[in-house]
Amino acid sequence: MPERNLVSWCSLMAGYLQTGFSLQVLKLFKDMTLVDSLRPNEYIFAVVFSACSDGGKALEGRQCHGYVVKSGLVFHQYVKNALINMYSKFSDVKGAMRVFSLVPGYDVYSYNLVLNGLVQQGFSNEAIQVLERLMGESVEWDSVTYVTVFGLCACLKDLKLGLQVHCRILTSDVELDVFVNSAIINMYGKCGKVINARKTFDWLQVKNVVVWTGIMAAYFQNGCFEEALNLFSEMKIGDVSPNGFTFAVMLNSTAGLSALRHGNVLYGEIVKSGFKDHVIVGNALINMYAKCGDIEAASKVFLDVMYRDCITWNAMICGYSHHGLGKEAMALFHDLLAAGECPNYVTFVGVLSACSHLGLVKEGLYYLNQFMRQVGVEPGLEHYTCVVGLLSKAGLLAEAEKLLRSIPVELDVIAWRTLLSACHVHRNYGFGRRIAEFVLEMDPNDVGTYTLLSNIYAKAKRWDGVVKIRKLMRERNIKKEPGVSWIEIRNVTHVFVSDDCQQPESTQIYEKVKELLARIKPLGYIPDVTAVLHDVEEEQKEDYLSYHSEKLAIAYGLMHAPLEAPIRVFKNLRMCEDCHSAAKLISKLTNSMIIVRDANRFHSFQNGCCSCADYW
Repeated sequence: MPERNLVSWCSLMAGYLQTGFSLQVLKLFKDMTLVDSLRPNEYIFAVVFSACSDGGKALEGRQCHGYVVKSGLVFHQYVKNALINMYSKFSDVKGAMRVFSLVPGYDVYSYNLVLNGLVQQGFSNEAIQVLERLMGESVEWDSVTYVTVFGLCACLKDLKLGLQVHCRILTSDVELDVFVNSAIINMYGKCGKVINARKTFDWLQVKNVVVWTGIMAAYFQNGCFEEALNLFSEMKIGDVSPNGFTFAVMLNSTAGLSALRHGNVLYGEIVKSGFKDHVIVGNALINMYAKCGDIEAASKVFLDVMYRDCITWNAMICGYSHHGLGKEAMALFHDLLAAGECPNYVTFVGVLSACSHLGLVKEGLYYLNQFMRQVGVEPGLEHYTCVVGLLSKAGLLAEAEKLLRSIPVELDVIAWRTLLSACHVHRNYGFGRRIAEFVLEMDPNDVGTYTLLSNIYAKAKRWDGVVKIRKLMRERNIKKEPGVSWIEIRNVTHVFVSDDCQQPESTQIYEKVKELLARIKPLGYIPDVTAVLHDVEEEQKEDYLSYHSEKLAIAYGLMHAPLEAPIRVFKNLRMCEDCHSAAKLISKLTNSMIIVRDANRFHSFQNGCCSCADYW
């Protein structure tokens, strides 16, 4: 062109921006000012700021900001909006707020950009202040505003505000499109009102994969795993194809149920659908296999994942830790550091848990007191709880109490109950009674503390103390959770309680348990009658031990599981010492792999040994 003006330059720059060549836009901007000596106008700057934000050019963006301030063009509304958008994409919330507050003139787009940036970066309190400012002005909201505000309500779990915003949109002229309805469903799900989320979902005439995934996520977030899986079947009947996010929600729901067979079926669908290499799906697969007790499958998925983010590493490190494979977890942590990945809050939960399983006291304290702060991670409640567990398992009960009384974060009952449980394991009953009394002052309704204190009295043969605790529980209407174990055989879950006679095959199961215990006695099995917390005769104590729920589940698995298939048992309470000893010898006797997940971790029994090395 023999003559070029601002319009032609702006058109070319906009074309490059729209086709993804953001860096070329900045080169054109320099050429325009140097070659044609043209002074940019507000439209040029709007394109340039968008190019800086898309290309991640923070320094150039700030230089252009200085240029536009000197030129006075910053007062144009779309220049201001482009600046706010740029700083938001740079995660520079202070920069975005500075532009928003200091440059006069606001429209709905300015508010949308600022609110969205604050919500995405987790600045909820600042977002509430901007929302209050928006409510005080006569700015008409659009669908983007509502989506962002519903997202803010979800982050804050503020149901009252969410209901007010829902009422407002119903009385407005804004169309309730798929994005708005998904935001409403998400808000109700995060606020714990899954019924409201379902009502919103059922009201929709047209439902796409985004809405279906949103309602499944709402059920998953509220622990309704079966309902989420049922909705997946309904979605497929409605001829709606799942996407990567749908599969991730389904896999996490499967993990919540520990339904390994269902997880394998989902994996097959994922491979067929082509979502296997999506990062979010790979992360959910690792989590599912780890929580369903198949750590080998989780490891295989991890090795096959093409793209790994911090969540991928964390899922595998925490999976190894939960299975008691501390050495593997620590090795993977060092691989993470070697790969240049920065560990975060969750990473150190897995690492400190691994240190606890291995008894690495010095290493655990080093990570907590030094290394975490070196990488900018502030220790939280979960980290301190892990270290209390580490000290307690090592028998350093006084040190654990000292740490609990000195840490700067607000404690919950679980941290103290970890120490109390260790007092029971290490048979330090006097120390345990003192800790229990302190915990009950914190939470008089904590059933776990009453149970542990009763057990401590029983182990010390203080039957008067046991009677006192049980009377206190009756007076306060506190009921002990019964021990329950369950096992899945051919897609059917079978549930057992101690001394269970309700099973259709209870006679055969009892005979199988009796046979197994008789056959492992020559291998060294001696019933641990100290685990019986009742004042009865020795023979009766042995009968009490014989039919614990996990023994019944293991016997049923050996009766009905396919040959050479691992026996996977899940239990709601901590596994007792006698069942642990028996499971080791049963695995040797039957040449089987027996995997038991109790309230704390997985135990993998094979050839007479356990993955915990009897340190649990």
